[in-house]
Amino acid sequence: MVTSPIKVLYVDDEVNNLVAFQAGFRRDFDIHIAQSAEEGLQILQSNEMQVIISDQRMPVMTGIEFFATVIKRFPDPIRILLTGYSDIAAVIDAINTGQVYKYLTKPWDEETMRIFIQKSFEVYTLRKQNKLLTKKLVDTNRKLELLARHAVLS
Repeated sequence: MVTSPIKVLYVDDEVNNLVAFQAGFRRDFDIHIAQSAEEGLQILQSNEMQVIISDQRMPVMTGIEFFATVIKRFPDPIRILLTGYSDIAAVIDAINTGQVYKYLTKPWDEETMRIFIQKSFEVYTLRKQNKLLTKKLVDTNRKLELLARHAVLS
């Protein structure tokens, strides 16, 4: 069984980071890069991503602000916050509000990043399966209720 590579969007205002990320992970994942939050949102409109990684400190919109926008329109992808700074209050807020699955620091370690992208995909897959199973359960319950009503009326 051939599986598609994990679709990852990486948003960072530093071109060198984008190039390094794409070079380091293009063989393992389907990498999309954006140099701004706005560009990232445009990519999300036309591409279904499974994992989104964003730098925290960017001009115009921070990573957390970007994720707050993303979660409203594209709630399914798993989000990872990446920063070279230890803005602990912002990180705690992002984690507590459910916007971020994981927080990693720059410079990233390739193996650690690879592991967390894979773990994020596992969470993404489990959530998708859970939604599907919940929908099936609701549909089955409706059918059973109809059958029960019909049996009572007969």
